[in-house]
Amino acid sequence: MRTKRCRFDCRLAPRGAVVVRVLVLCGYGFNCEEETAAGYRLAGAEPTVAHTADWFDGLVQLADFEILHFPGGFSFGDDLGSGQVFANRLKNGRFANGGRVWDAILAFLGAGGHIIGICNGFQILVRAGLVPNLAGIYAQEVALAPNGSGKFEDRWVRCQATGLGVGLFGEREFDLPVRHGEGRLEFADPQVRDLAQERGLVVLTYLDADGGPAVQYPANPNGADLAAAALLSADGQVFGMMPHPEAYLTFINHPDWGGRQRRGEVVEVADTGVGLFCAWVAAAAGKAAAKAAA
Repeated sequence: MRTKRCRFDCRLAPRGAVVVRVLVLCGYGFNCEEETAAGYRLAGAEPTVAHTADWFDGLVQLADFEILHFPGGFSFGDDLGSGQVFANRLKNGRFANGGRVWDAILAFLGAGGHIIGICNGFQILVRAGLVPNLAGIYAQEVALAPNGSGKFEDRWVRCQATGLGVGLFGEREFDLPVRHGEGRLEFADPQVRDLAQERGLVVLTYLDADGGPAVQYPANPNGADLAAAALLSADGQVFGMMPHPEAYLTFINHPDWGGRQRRGEVVEVADTGVGLFCAWVAAAAGKAAAKAAA
């Protein structure tokens, strides 16, 4: 069995009365699972890193968790397009016992579970129709197209919580790294775009030097419409983003950490990537409490 517990144990956020359990998938090209698990542990959750094959083989049960996390990487080598093969496995694959993987996903969401996808994980969610799912039929409504720059972007950007993200993260701005070649969010049609805006589903936007939505490159690293860096599903249970909060778990991960230290600046944990993990754990705590009370 390839399942393993996270090796990190440097928790910053105290555990509540109820522990939120997180399934972080690995294998088949994912490569950010350890940092992701560390972020959840710092946020007070209990992460389990499991090979996707163990999940498909029935060695790991999705019902035992409150959060399912698809991390960054290059699943299946990005063949057929970023996230496409994995999304096909989700929608059309079967477990070793013959059950449909998609049925398990729907049951998980129906029971109040949360799904998070970062970078390649976000691409998977989009391809599978899990975000924004405005029509409620899990059909693809947006795309994460190749970057407008025509190249892979690997650097830091500034983002701001917007829409429903303000309720999730507070009125905060985040410095976060990006590393992707296909992150340009495009909407299927103007109606989808308008509804996403109206309902506040663009929950993180890229910022320019003046503190406004970044319309131009390089502040907008990929040319995303609405300067969108993250998207929430219509039911609020599925969250996808292109930047990598798991790569900013301590202030010394920041490229200007030395300068900040010399200037005497104070960096709150909530302003690092850990702040996002704490928000996800808090959002999923209700399901954990309901399980504990049952």
